[in-house]
Amino acid sequence: MQHPVSPPIGLTAANYADRIGFAQLTRRAFEGVDLHPLRDQLVARIAAGTALAGEGLDLSLITQLLGDKDRGLAIQSEVLAFHQLFRTPSAAPKSGLRLLALAADIDMGGNTPIDFLLEGSDVELLTLYVIKGVGLPETLPEHDVAIVVASDSEECREALALIEGAAPHWPRPLLNRPDRIGNLDRDKLYRLLMDVPGLDIPATIHATRAQLSDLAQARIACEDIAGELHFPMIARPRGSHAGVGLAKLDDAAALAAYLAERKEQDFFVARFVDYVSPDGLYRKYRLAMVDGKPYACHMAIADRWDIWYLNAYMAFSEEKRAEEAVFMRDFDHAFGERHRNAIEEMSRRVGLDYFIVDCAENANGELLVFEADNTAVVHNMDSPVVFPYKPPQMRKIFSAFTAMLLRHAKTGAESAA
Repeated sequence: MQHPVSPPIGLTAANYADRIGFAQLTRRAFEGVDLHPLRDQLVARIAAGTALAGEGLDLSLITQLLGDKDRGLAIQSEVLAFHQLFRTPSAAPKSGLRLLALAADIDMGGNTPIDFLLEGSDVELLTLYVIKGVGLPETLPEHDVAIVVASDSEECREALALIEGAAPHWPRPLLNRPDRIGNLDRDKLYRLLMDVPGLDIPATIHATRAQLSDLAQARIACEDIAGELHFPMIARPRGSHAGVGLAKLDDAAALAAYLAERKEQDFFVARFVDYVSPDGLYRKYRLAMVDGKPYACHMAIADRWDIWYLNAYMAFSEEKRAEEAVFMRDFDHAFGERHRNAIEEMSRRVGLDYFIVDCAENANGELLVFEADNTAVVHNMDSPVVFPYKPPQMRKIFSAFTAMLLRHAKTGAESAA
């Protein structure tokens, strides 16, 4: 039953189902463990009618990790139709703080993979899926602090609206408030940050296939779509992630060829910023913003502009890894200090307790922001032999995240006393 938007919201003992969880299963896949035997075991339990709800949710994730997204989502929806609360136990012998994560029924990349951030802590994670037709329960499971982990995608709109309606009367501290997650939309983020001194963020503009077709055929000009738009431009299908459909278009002919290869009706376009370094390489950075403070997550170096960590092949270059290690080691008094004012103002305007920023430096030395996201993976799965500088940095981020939770939980307890 959906909870009415009125106080009070009660708390009750948690009726959860245990699960292996996102972090453990993803780590197994990342390390090359064959997940087929576990999948087959869970399928057999479901066929025999002996599977528990948490096992069904784990099967959904395993199926997605094995490449069958549609089937995995179908399993997830079937499970969530009769059970919405799940526990990922802490690694500690005795659990400490209890965190309630508010999630949406979406694919495995659509909610913050928060259990990675809790690695090594005594935090017990409860995940409550807020889904259409069910909404929030009349009484919430007992918890010390809550955080919204649903993304800013269209599929999460209803879940975010339900949480937002209840947010003013939430009985415990609520982090990453749902009304602020909408700030991360590609087209909204530009309007929020466009006048921050020392920060460069190209306008991300929604364009229909019809508009782009007219542009490709010279029936309209770039400025007819948006004043600052010009060739070369970046295009991507609206709602796409991880570089799917991303392309640099140098002229109208390239745009026509791009449209011929795509079936989507809606796109995001933006002016292309050539952020190449003097040595001819591109450097892209990922920052984690935790409680208003930036932390270095990774640095990708490649000879291509459309760079992310996997296609930079950092594991195969000792020279690149050495530069990334220096970036992490010196971050606070180098990159972080150079862009301190811009980062602080960005964090203030976005208003989230935790989010991720993918960025670079433009030719003028400004912070070039590509996107901000609350669901990007921040993990400690890379080989400590190949990347010995990463585990200490990841543990630093995880400690900051846990400290943030504890601070808010303490404040909430003091307020309730």
